[in-house]
Amino acid sequence: MKLNISKLLTQYFSVILLAIFGFTMLSCSETPDQFFGTAVLNTNATNDFATPNLAKNINDETIEFADIPSSKNKGDEAIIFVNNKILYLEKSLNDIKTLNANSDDRKAIKEKSLALYEFVIPIYKNEYTNYAKLCDSKADPTKKEEAVKLIEQKYSSTFEKMYIDLMDAGKAFANQNKLNVNWGN
Repeated sequence: MKLNISKLLTQYFSVILLAIFGFTMLSCSETPDQFFGTAVLNTNATNDFATPNLAKNINDETIEFADIPSSKNKGDEAIIFVNNKILYLEKSLNDIKTLNANSDDRKAIKEKSLALYEFVIPIYKNEYTNYAKLCDSKADPTKKEEAVKLIEQKYSSTFEKMYIDLMDAGKAFANQNKLNVNWGN
């Protein structure tokens, strides 16, 4: 009789532990607001990708003013700007990878967000880094303009589709979870 009670207690104890573990895993999920902020809002750092505005911002890092001695550059300001952007994007990518996508809508958003970052980061590391080098070396403006146009032509439409697709999924998620988001409309 004692052996059967022991088995019975072990079985119940196992079920109880499994239930506690399950509830713990559910409680580890980010709130909808936290998930949305990490997977959707952080992509605002990419919204000027493959645009003349980003190229201007990179080139503006190299501007010096003769009457302002503190504006004297070391010659690597554009590269530093791009490298800092890459670091931020890589951190955001890693943050997204750790998100708990415990529902179909979260999985879809996480996948779209990951794909967006995995699309832009290599382009920052290659094309935008090369463009920054041109800016830092005070290269011929025509050469810089050609580099920017090539980036826009190659990547702008793909990026825009990916970004809009993510934003559409984000809007649906925000509405479903009653998140207060101002979409600028």
